Amino acid sequence: MSGYLQGKDMAAPGQEQGVPAPVAAPAQPVQKAVTIPSLRAMRAAGQKIAMLTCYDASFASLMDRCGVEILLIGDSLGMVCAGYDSTLPVTVADVAYHTASVKRGTKNALVLADLPFGSYGTKEQAYDSCATLMRAGAQMIKIEGGAWLAETVRFLVERGIPVCAHIGLTPQFVHQLGGYKVQGKTSEGADQLKLDARALQDAGAAIVLLEAVPAALGKEVTEMLQVPTIGIGAGPDCSGQVLVMHDLLGVFPGRKARFVKNFMDGQPSIDAAVTAYVTAVKDGSFPAPEHCF
Repeated sequence: MSGYLQGKDMAAPGQEQGVPAPVAAPAQPVQKAVTIPSLRAMRAAGQKIAMLTCYDASFASLMDRCGVEILLIGDSLGMVCAGYDSTLPVTVADVAYHTASVKRGTKNALVLADLPFGSYGTKEQAYDSCATLMRAGAQMIKIEGGAWLAETVRFLVERGIPVCAHIGLTPQFVHQLGGYKVQGKTSEGADQLKLDARALQDAGAAIVLLEAVPAALGKEVTEMLQVPTIGIGAGPDCSGQVLVMHDLLGVFPGRKARFVKNFMDGQPSIDAAVTAYVTAVKDGSFPAPEHCF
């Protein structure tokens, strides 16, 4: 995911200026372990799912007690932790190290790990990469790609690996896409994204993550699927939302993507900022129209 880098059509319309944010209510921890069935039940009940990226045990513990349902060890770690200019240099070993760290700090949240670039060129390679991440503590694996990846997803699911399919803006394909740009804006692009979503669900994906697509398309895809959708720049109608932790905390104060909100603004602590994010996702106030395409 790529909240800290974007093409010009991803830019926020303006920086939020000094409006004090309400202090978040005390954190409401997740009371029971989050599972794939419980996420499906949340979707069925219309309860929004809160996801954040996480890279170490300390933040995992904090997010867990603040009620974040899914902790994503994203290949974004290459940019926000290692300082690379893209996610492409990240390896399976990198993700496994951070996954193990996050798992040690987590009590109830579901731990989701990214398959990095170059780790799933074949079905067999994908399985080996997933097995490494599952042994490190992942409970689900996120993989970038469209309908062409359905056979690999089916292969993984049949072998006991839960999959989150990531479509729309897929940062590992940034050079093919010509930069960090909104996807699905044309009728052809929208049709392809819907085809991708359905094919990946039918192959067994437990979650579909939509990044940087028009809000109306995010709504349409969410309504046509039976599995939860998680949006980042995909509008308010997805089953849940995700942000990069560093974006939520305002670590990168410069130019940011439209879909990013600094929840640290006006809050007295990181706990309060994370709780404010969870609350905003749950009550539907985030993303607001200014965060959507």
